[in-house]
Amino acid sequence: MTEDQASPRRRSVRALLVDTTPLRHSPAFARLWVGTSVAQIGAQITIVTVGLHIYAITQSTLAVSFVALWAIGPMILAGFIGGALADAFDRRTVALVTACTAWGSIGTMTTIAFLDVSATWPYYALAAVNAASATIMGATRGAIVPQLLPAQLLPAAAALTGISMGLAVTVGPATAGLLVAAVGYPWTYLADAVLFVGAFLGVASLPRMRPAGSRKRLGLGSVLASLKFLKTAPNVRATFVWDFIATTLGNPKAVFPAAGALVLGGGAVTVGALTAAFAVGALTSSLLSGTLGRVRRQGRAITYAIAVFGVCNALFGIVLLVTQLTNGAHDAGDPLVPAITLAALALAGAGAADNVSSVFRSTILQTAVPDEVRGRMQGLYYVVVAGGPRVGDLYAGAVATAIALWAPALLGGIVVVGVMLVLARTAHGFMHYDARHPSP
Repeated sequence: MTEDQASPRRRSVRALLVDTTPLRHSPAFARLWVGTSVAQIGAQITIVTVGLHIYAITQSTLAVSFVALWAIGPMILAGFIGGALADAFDRRTVALVTACTAWGSIGTMTTIAFLDVSATWPYYALAAVNAASATIMGATRGAIVPQLLPAQLLPAAAALTGISMGLAVTVGPATAGLLVAAVGYPWTYLADAVLFVGAFLGVASLPRMRPAGSRKRLGLGSVLASLKFLKTAPNVRATFVWDFIATTLGNPKAVFPAAGALVLGGGAVTVGALTAAFAVGALTSSLLSGTLGRVRRQGRAITYAIAVFGVCNALFGIVLLVTQLTNGAHDAGDPLVPAITLAALALAGAGAADNVSSVFRSTILQTAVPDEVRGRMQGLYYVVVAGGPRVGDLYAGAVATAIALWAPALLGGIVVVGVMLVLARTAHGFMHYDARHPSP
């Protein structure tokens, strides 16, 4: 094969790989991305460690679930307040102050762990502060990125964000398990405190990031103004609604423990494999996201990606159904490797489709929304992202209890596909959304 023949093939392969142009175009974005990526690994370490620590103290799964219960209210409130802060003040300052708050909560958690505090409420409270701080930081970063990059590079930036989150969700929990087993809870919390320094390095190096337009007053009126804007922004509103449908009906993670214990076998190892499969799928789709920046009909892409997400969830449900019918109740210590492999492949497909949807939803939110309300829209986005999966957990638990373990994924996946097909034929404005002419 001649060099001229090989060159087009190499170019086609490179075109499939993630576009790293944003990292080269903006050194400030590159520093923010690297710092955030490091800090997110630490955040995942703490999320897993808190759950393990609470269980070690109480021996209660219900007590572990209270970590999320304590966090949901502060996270939703932080989504509204954080967005308003990002539209009222210098966004670099907001991010730095919030980072200090998050770091303080991690440091305090590390201290009380070293002191061997056995009461659970301090861990709940500190985890809630940390989650709220992460929500404000996420909303603020989402408003900062469009000030660092031109609109045509925002899909590539969103794909890079998917890589950092995929790495965090894959590496963080595994690292937490290893560290807890090797050195204990206090030193594992300390690892997050050290890794969180990356967040400071990424934000501190940014220039001043004042929102466009006149300075906004912080208060209830600012939040109400953002809701008023959302009423007049059908494309932005659609990204929220589409995501809520997907995350409430296509979130079968609540059945993973029972699936590992009763259907697929393998217990905790199987649960870890299923959880990792979703993250690996998202990471892989980000690594192969080079063509996403050329997609113009981003509303259509979101709709079809969520439909594929629903199909993959339904396939996961089918694997559970067929396995249960053919094997009955199964011993957790005897894993059914073929069934686990098929289930993991279905979840990897769901993770990949979800990530593609996320790339385009993030891009629309960053390009179609005026800068003066971008922070508040990012805050609302985090409210949806935080609230949807938790409603999904309730749905999955209720349906699994009422019908069977396979039912939440199979029935929810079918409904997601059906709703997306209906919306593809009725939501004409969103389906014709043009990335070259973004409009809210």
